[in-house]
Amino acid sequence: MTDRYAVIGNPIAHSKSPVIHAAFARQCGQDIAYEAILGPLDGFRAAVGAFRQASGKGMNVTVPFKLEALELADKPTERARLAGAVNTLRFDSDGVFGDNTDGIGLVRDIRDRLGFALRNKRILILGAGGAARGVVLPLLEEGPAQLAIANRSVEKAVVLKTQFAPFGELATGGFADFADGRFDLVINATSASLGGEGLSLPDGLFGPGALAYDMVYGKGTTPFLADARRLGAVRVADGLGMLVAQAAESFFLWRAVRPDTAPVIAMLQGG
Repeated sequence: MTDRYAVIGNPIAHSKSPVIHAAFARQCGQDIAYEAILGPLDGFRAAVGAFRQASGKGMNVTVPFKLEALELADKPTERARLAGAVNTLRFDSDGVFGDNTDGIGLVRDIRDRLGFALRNKRILILGAGGAARGVVLPLLEEGPAQLAIANRSVEKAVVLKTQFAPFGELATGGFADFADGRFDLVINATSASLGGEGLSLPDGLFGPGALAYDMVYGKGTTPFLADARRLGAVRVADGLGMLVAQAAESFFLWRAVRPDTAPVIAMLQGG
């Protein structure tokens, strides 16, 4: 019998998840069906319950339901709890397993696909919202020399510093506080690129051989990436690889098989 999976969100028509997971299934020889479900804004729990009752095995969860998915999970992982959100559900006989694969997707894309080692590197995250919160723990687990968070509202960054204190040291401040920081990796976790806005990056942010990574994808060369190049970043990347890598982690949690992300990224890029 074909196992059923789905992504649920609102809106959902734009989602690349069905294409990505269909490609994974072909690559790994897995017999699955994967669909997109438009979840009612006031009916997420009921929609998940209906899918599970219809023999659904697992779901990806996107905006605006990630917080509700965390509440729904009987067995959330530590990284989901710390991220404050769940994007992957797996339905077992004894309950609902919930995980957040965004952070490990980011790490795997940067470390494995781009070949950029994170251990002993100086890393700066721009932004202190949900996107940043979801990637802090996996980045700390890589053993960077420094992990810093810059945000316009420094207070929000300090909240993350306190929350993640048991797992590692975070430096926090405003953007200007990290001028001349010479970071090896700068990650844009703000929403600025979604609206085509820049971030007024200070000089000296990028060290020799630095990588600039924008978590937004599908926007071409964003103002952040253009500014990063101008300020000395040697390499730049958008978040398409992260999107595919977090999906691959979901696929692994469901099927115990880890897909190769590179050909799927190439397919999405039209290569």
